[in-house]
Amino acid sequence: MLEKLEFIIALAHERHFGHAAEACGVSQPTFSAGIKQLEEILGVLLVQRGSRFQGFTPEGERVLDWARRIVGDTRAMRQEVDALKHGLAGQIRIAAIPTALAMCALITTPYRARHPDVSFTIWSRNSIEVLGLLENLEIDAGLTYLDNEPLGRVKTVPLYSEEYRLLISSAQPLGDREQVTWAEVAQVPLCLLTPDMQNRRIIDGLLRSTGIVVTPTLESDSIIVLFTHVRTGRWASVMPAKLAEGLGLTEKVRAIPIVEPEITHSIGLVVPHRDPLTPLINALFNEAKQLAPLLSSSAPLSSTLLELDRKSQ
Repeated sequence: MLEKLEFIIALAHERHFGHAAEACGVSQPTFSAGIKQLEEILGVLLVQRGSRFQGFTPEGERVLDWARRIVGDTRAMRQEVDALKHGLAGQIRIAAIPTALAMCALITTPYRARHPDVSFTIWSRNSIEVLGLLENLEIDAGLTYLDNEPLGRVKTVPLYSEEYRLLISSAQPLGDREQVTWAEVAQVPLCLLTPDMQNRRIIDGLLRSTGIVVTPTLESDSIIVLFTHVRTGRWASVMPAKLAEGLGLTEKVRAIPIVEPEITHSIGLVVPHRDPLTPLINALFNEAKQLAPLLSSSAPLSSTLLELDRKSQ
């Protein structure tokens, strides 16, 4: 039964029978037979069939919800038993929005200092993908916005407020300013994240509020691409303050506060809404709670790193 429930979860993610079978490590006939057997056991049709996957029936959607709970709880039980026998060990999968990727190390580094048998896999994903992967049990935790789009059923730890800076060469117009307005930023040639990123949607809204139509001169889903272009001295971008500091500002690149209006958004850790959490995720959740007061202070990121290093020794 458990294997068949995992089939349903894989199908919800892949939306394709062949790809879902491959993800589960079985042949497509075995996969399709497993879905049909589950339908026979439950006495309802779960999947709308045609020449290709067309979606779940209403009964199938409810079974999918239960499948996620049962499979998640089973994994949690196994992990807790293993932790009782051997201590914390295993892998934690984290997906983070691009603007929060640099913050991952602030959680993973002290975590691994306490639990050296735990390893990590970290992916860069947009905010919608983070929540989808979490719901489908494909990641254990995410770093994303907490206050700008619906989160669904998750547990959260607010970590810091995202404040925005104009990253620009000191030699460029506006480069010598102590602060700039969004109306002024709207007149600067910008390189920004792609429109599927929530950070870009936030920035687009702020720029539209100035009444000026802004078309970026470069778009990328990579923060590194944006930052390397800014470092040439010929491009500018808008990035969160902590991210800019984490990337390492140079003498030629400044991060200038943007005002009128001063907007902030909450960034935090999200984990499945399950009680109890698995031992690995529970330890990650507690690590984030210890980090939150340090990140919410006005201290530079370098000071936060030093404090974390002191506590992990």
